[in-house]
Amino acid sequence: MGLAAAVAVPIGAAALSPLLAWRSPIYIAAGFAGVIAMAFLLIQPLLAGGFLPGLNTLRSRRLHRLVGGALVATVVIHVAGLWITSPPDVIDALLFRSPTPFSVWGVTAMWAMFAAALLAAFRRRLLRWKTWRFAHAALATVTVLGSVIHAMLIEGTMEWVTKAALCALVLAATARTLADLRPRQVTHRRGT
Repeated sequence: MGLAAAVAVPIGAAALSPLLAWRSPIYIAAGFAGVIAMAFLLIQPLLAGGFLPGLNTLRSRRLHRLVGGALVATVVIHVAGLWITSPPDVIDALLFRSPTPFSVWGVTAMWAMFAAALLAAFRRRLLRWKTWRFAHAALATVTVLGSVIHAMLIEGTMEWVTKAALCALVLAATARTLADLRPRQVTHRRGT
């Protein structure tokens, strides 16, 4: 119930934004894809860490992969929609020439997310388990940090308080999962 509220309240607040009145449908869809991507960023670490009740480890991992695919799709929709409405702005952002700081953070997060997804898709062929897990977690961390900064710097349809709360929850869930995924130190005593 709490997770549903954490996701639904920011989306609902964005839907009521007066800034939507003069935006095109494509721009609105692109913006909401970004909001939904932030919701997926909250769900992803909860699935990776096995924190959602009623899910066993296998089911949680499968859902983590599915939500990861949905996250990639929403980011693609977000960028494609912005491209349709303003190609020069998206080109400047992708080339890190944009004068808006939020663009740099968003593009950095996007490339880190794509790299994390590619690692996930080809993990058995590319890396050993420990190396893969470290690389995937590092890229996921860059994705989360970049996305949170990107979202907080944008003054758009997301209402500030609910956006800040969602971003704080994303950071907390990611930090908790990363802390639990650290290799545990095992001490060996002689003779035991």
